[in-house]
Amino acid sequence: MSVNVAIIYYSSTGTIHALAQAAVEGAEKAGADVRLRKVAETAPPEAVSARPEWARHLQDTAGIAEAGHDDLEWADAVLFGTPTRFGNPASQLRAFIDTTGPLWFQGKLADKVYSAFTASNTAHGGQESTLLALANTFYHWGGIIVPPGYTDPVQFQSGNPYGTSYVAADGPPGEVALQAARFQARRVVDTAAFLKAGRDA
Repeated sequence: MSVNVAIIYYSSTGTIHALAQAAVEGAEKAGADVRLRKVAETAPPEAVSARPEWARHLQDTAGIAEAGHDDLEWADAVLFGTPTRFGNPASQLRAFIDTTGPLWFQGKLADKVYSAFTASNTAHGGQESTLLALANTFYHWGGIIVPPGYTDPVQFQSGNPYGTSYVAADGPPGEVALQAARFQARRVVDTAAFLKAGRDA
């Protein structure tokens, strides 16, 4: 049972990008067809250039396609990745989500599996509230929300049942966070496959 998974993310300096790549690995290992998509950068150029690591990451990921509505339509499951911004998803990801009204109105976002992952600069820096805020959108879409919960040993190490999260001030994501992202993606693929098989039956 082939499952289409879109991994749609925003990353300014690379932390969320690293988690998104780990999610791609997990989804592909579970047998899914995967599209990795970034959302458009909406910050003014002077803000980006003021932080060398931001400008560098933008340049390094220039080859990754930007997310479009067709990616959401194609997908059986979608994982969203975003840094926290005052306990909420980044405005860049919200800007993309806010264009999806026509798809929602046509029912094209319903009955898909959704999940999310995040990072903040400090411990407890809004990680859970960011994931819960994204879930509000999934409710409106009529989505099926699949959190990692504590359904794998890595979750007792990473500690967040809502979705993979990481403290960016600790440096690039380590093996525990990457394993958690891989597991979360695998769980999403498995759940989407069960649903697809049930519908076909």
